[in-house]
Amino acid sequence: MNDFSVAPLAQPGLERPDRLAADTAMGAVTLLVGDLDAMTAYYRDAVTLQVLDAEGDTVTLGRAGYAIVILRHEPALRHAAAGSAGLYHTAILFETRAALAAALYSTARHAPGTFTGSADHLVSEAFYFTDPEGNGVELYVDRARSEWSWTHGHVEMATIFLDPNQYLREHLTEQALAGSTARDAASVGHVHLSVGDVATARAFYVDALGFDTTAELGNTALFVSAGGYHHHMAMNVWESRGAGPRMPALGLGRIDLALPGADALGALGERLRDHGFAVRDDGRTLSFDDPWDNALHATAASA
Repeated sequence: MNDFSVAPLAQPGLERPDRLAADTAMGAVTLLVGDLDAMTAYYRDAVTLQVLDAEGDTVTLGRAGYAIVILRHEPALRHAAAGSAGLYHTAILFETRAALAAALYSTARHAPGTFTGSADHLVSEAFYFTDPEGNGVELYVDRARSEWSWTHGHVEMATIFLDPNQYLREHLTEQALAGSTARDAASVGHVHLSVGDVATARAFYVDALGFDTTAELGNTALFVSAGGYHHHMAMNVWESRGAGPRMPALGLGRIDLALPGADALGALGERLRDHGFAVRDDGRTLSFDDPWDNALHATAASA
């Protein structure tokens, strides 16, 4: 990723019935895994998440009581074929540079072969890994929104090399090394998907689901958000152009969205149905699939 063309954001405070509520946030990401013990160890010991619940074939990991990654054991499944649609990466957002540095140090120490790159995106600082079963992982921290550069309604984002060793020298503290940040809050900041084409992704994630477009890389990538965030989700075709619906496989199981209330959830259901997408509604949550059969699950905060 190099140059971003970013669309103007809607005026703050103005909710539109065809858009997601501004307070929409990402929830947990469920991964279908072949080796539950190894994957649990990676996210717990390397990435520094805590095991919040472990029951049967499912382990939930997160921070400060909030789920980030849910691992579900599916030993009968195999890895998807190269070029398939699915998860590109789960991006875990830390609250401070010290907490990010501690997670970076831990992951590099426990699983050094999983590091794949790093970048200063101007709005954020990010480090990239691949977990033991090939799922992309981003560990990042946002710069304060007051530091984001806006010109004529456009936000500047870029991909600039970020030296991980220099980052550790500048931000890894003795307190963080001693584990002082291990219980600090973290969350799923965004989820990045591999899809078959950007136009279909826009029709679903912008027109039907109701995200705002915040950045585009021609016909290769789309970035979307609610409430003026740089992106809650992204879709690219860098390794998956032309991919069709997914077959059952290890990897992405489900993406959770957290909406601010029942009204926002109801509006989302109506909008999806109006655009011809099937919605499963149990009275508390909405479940639906994108055009590549990536499963999404939306819940109101009050639920």
